[in-house]
Amino acid sequence: MSGALLVAGTTSDAGKSVLVAGLCRWLARSGVKVAPFKAQNMSNNSVVTPDGGEIGRAQAMQAAAAGIEPSVRLNPVLLKPGSDRSSQVVVLGRVEGTVSARDYAGRKAALLDTVVRTLEGLRADHDVVVCEGAGSPTEINLRANDIANMGLARAAGLPVLVVGDIDRGGVLAHLFGTLALLSAADQALVAGFVINKFRGDPGLLEPGLRQLRALTGRPTLGVLPFDDRLWLDAEDSLSYVADGVVGRPPPPLGERWLRVAVPRLPRISNATDVEALACEPGVAVRYVTEPSRVADADLVVLPGSKSTVADLDWLRATGLAEAVRAHAGRGRPVLGICGGYQMLARRITDEHESGRGGVDGLGLLDVEIEFEAEKRLARPSGRALGHPVTGYEIHHGRVIRSAEAPFIADPGEGAAAGSVLGTHWHGLLENDGFRRALLARIAPAGFVPAPDTRFAEVRAAQLDLLGDLVEQHLDTDAVMRLIENGAPPDLPAIPPGSDSCE
Repeated sequence: MSGALLVAGTTSDAGKSVLVAGLCRWLARSGVKVAPFKAQNMSNNSVVTPDGGEIGRAQAMQAAAAGIEPSVRLNPVLLKPGSDRSSQVVVLGRVEGTVSARDYAGRKAALLDTVVRTLEGLRADHDVVVCEGAGSPTEINLRANDIANMGLARAAGLPVLVVGDIDRGGVLAHLFGTLALLSAADQALVAGFVINKFRGDPGLLEPGLRQLRALTGRPTLGVLPFDDRLWLDAEDSLSYVADGVVGRPPPPLGERWLRVAVPRLPRISNATDVEALACEPGVAVRYVTEPSRVADADLVVLPGSKSTVADLDWLRATGLAEAVRAHAGRGRPVLGICGGYQMLARRITDEHESGRGGVDGLGLLDVEIEFEAEKRLARPSGRALGHPVTGYEIHHGRVIRSAEAPFIADPGEGAAAGSVLGTHWHGLLENDGFRRALLARIAPAGFVPAPDTRFAEVRAAQLDLLGDLVEQHLDTDAVMRLIENGAPPDLPAIPPGSDSCE
């Protein structure tokens, strides 16, 4: 059996995903055959894999870091929230119904067996598997049925590193408290800490790290610096803050910027679709939550949604729906992607996702959408705006009538009516030739599209940067010893512990 390691976090968005990606990149560059693994992910950012299933987008990014194709084995359980209390459950790439949080707890015992068997198969095929936890391992109210953090670590005998985000404040307390609330048996697998997003002089932090080791008996194996060049492929849609510019766009080549407004839907999915635009010089992409931000935009992108009808209601309640209609009425471009495309339709019939039946869309495209029980998963290719394109589809809605010309000419997908465009294809904007043609088509006077932006190279550079940060700022020898040998046998247990929660 190969070596393995679990990266847990003090909180959601503490840096688990980027640390796993960085470890995978470092190991792959060292000649190690490595794979990422996340037993259970909760995210509406997902992709379709070559083996025909659906996994979290972060695991696809980690697969790229490891130099392997994404597979359903990398994320055997994916939860896609449709509301605050229910999620669609995807197991080994396929939908297995929608459950409430309370009902899901009862399914975890069976899923743990699936998760452990999947991990065993990955370990048999790779030298190292780097596992990512979910949320925090110290959600003691959920520990009894845990399959993603210490439940997985105990079942598979994995050493655990806990990462904390110092940007949030109180990181030493977060790390100590995370360990202290675990049971003694769980604590025995926690072998060290990593601090993420540090700014300033590391020497000022060192006394705290020494005291943390004295209190816990565990070392801090690295302090990763904050680096504002890292922003692609965010795991959690909560990372997309409204009214802030996405990424670090280079300055414009011409006289002016091209401004893109993206409504920050409550159940936004595949929010990463617009990141390729944000890599372009002079393109300022913002997530917005109120109408005034649409008024001065050059392009509005309606993104995907896990709850199309509910998010359409939100657009209307906030005034954004009328702002988008007014924007289109002035002849300015609107691009709808997946759920956003469905919102642009004249009529939506949904007996499955929302159960609302017939609902009026924004009416900017003469298209009718009907939701079906079975989800469509596909990795299509074709031509659009004169360029070859690829993408992926994840949706229940189908076009049952369209009076519009197709947006993607071959194979005749999507719809185009003047300045209003719609498609079910995610990832379309990652096609460089197509993206340049779209920018040239919608460019305001004074904006000059760049001729040479290559999105795949931008993403690869970020993965290499993650690998560099791991190599330069982590004790990689100590990390490798954990991977090969597991947690040291003499790690102390610290009070109070929580054995009653197992």
